[in-house]
Amino acid sequence: MMRKIINVLNELLVDIFNDIITIEQKTLNEGEFKDLSIREIHTIEAIGMHEARSMSEVAGDLKITVGTLTIAINNLVKKGYVERKRLEQDRRVVLIKLTKRGKLAYRIHDKFHKDMVKATIEGMTETEENVLVGALEKLNLFFKSKYNISGNK
Repeated sequence: MMRKIINVLNELLVDIFNDIITIEQKTLNEGEFKDLSIREIHTIEAIGMHEARSMSEVAGDLKITVGTLTIAINNLVKKGYVERKRLEQDRRVVLIKLTKRGKLAYRIHDKFHKDMVKATIEGMTETEENVLVGALEKLNLFFKSKYNISGNK
C-alpha cells in the first residue's frame, strides 16, 4: 500500500510541476507578453512592483549570480520592461525597477497565479483547504531543509 502511495504522489508532483510550467509558458505565448520567457517573468516578479532594488538583492532572491542577472536585465531593458540606474552616492550600485510595461506584465502574471490557486480550491470545504495547505507546507519545508534552500523566493 505504501509503495502505491509513493508512486501516485511522485506522479502527481511531477505532473503538477510540469503542467504549471507548460500552462505558464502557453499563457505567456498567447498573451500580450509573448516576448517574455518564464525566466524573464520570474525576474520581473523578483524585482517587484514598488521601489527600485539593487542587482545584488534581486540576484540573491533568484539564487543566481549578479553576472547571470545582468544578462537577463540587459534583455529586459531592451524589451522595455526594466530600467536601471546607478546610485549617485555609490556608482558601483546598480538599481533596477520595472517600467510601466514591466508593472503590467507583473500584474498579469500575478493574476494568473491567483486565478490558478482559486481554481485549485474551488469547491473544497474549509477543512479540505486547510489539509491541502498543511500538506503543502510540510512538503515545502521538507524540500527547503533537505536541499538547503532558504525561505526567500
